[in-house]
Amino acid sequence: MKMRRLSLVWLFAAYSLGACNPPEDSTAQPEPAAALLIFSKTSGFRHESIPEGIRAMQALGQEHNFRVDTTTNAGLFTTAGLQPYQAVVFLSTTQDVLNEAQQRAFELYIRSGRGFVGVHAATDTEYGWPWYGRLVGAYFNGHPAIQTATIQLVNSTHPATAGLPVRWTRTDEWYNFRDLSPNLTVLATLDESTYSGGTHGPNHPIAWYQEFEGGRAFYTAGGHTSESFREPLFRQHLLGGIRYAMGQQ
Repeated sequence: MKMRRLSLVWLFAAYSLGACNPPEDSTAQPEPAAALLIFSKTSGFRHESIPEGIRAMQALGQEHNFRVDTTTNAGLFTTAGLQPYQAVVFLSTTQDVLNEAQQRAFELYIRSGRGFVGVHAATDTEYGWPWYGRLVGAYFNGHPAIQTATIQLVNSTHPATAGLPVRWTRTDEWYNFRDLSPNLTVLATLDESTYSGGTHGPNHPIAWYQEFEGGRAFYTAGGHTSESFREPLFRQHLLGGIRYAMGQQ
């Protein structure tokens, strides 16, 4: 009889423990598999579109299971500070944004096999740091007024361009460039016959990528306007570039 009472006590305890610890919800969102850092410090012009760009990339992270952190604090550019991230986005950064120690830390980060994404004014950044110029692929060299133009895809298989129209018409501020690296693989060019103010003629690159010193770099010149980051096709383009930079292609 005593043994039976003990058995009942253990049975009740086990039932209570199970009730207090229900099985995990199989529909719960999995832990993010990767992390992205958005860096948007500016020492020159600050684009009004930066907050919209941050929101767009945060939404993409939620939809595609990668964590998105944001900062304007260059002090995060240390070996330890950058270590958690598979890629860093320079979102319309301008002028000098990192000191020499921070620059060296970022160089080591890329050489460790990580990724870089440059958006719009990332080419208007760090003119005195030649390594960065080679990483981003070119420097800004002026622009005409915001207007509609047609983008011509050169490569439709890269994650940043797969599924986009071969001729893609949209409105933005269209950059001209100088010091274009010869090592870039161009993804898309601007058809200068469709707008005014281009200076490159028939070969006007507007988005590109490269493998760089052990890491990966992607740049898109779009993103001057807040509306850009609400365009489904531009978000698709940006997502593909991010996934490439994070090594998720």
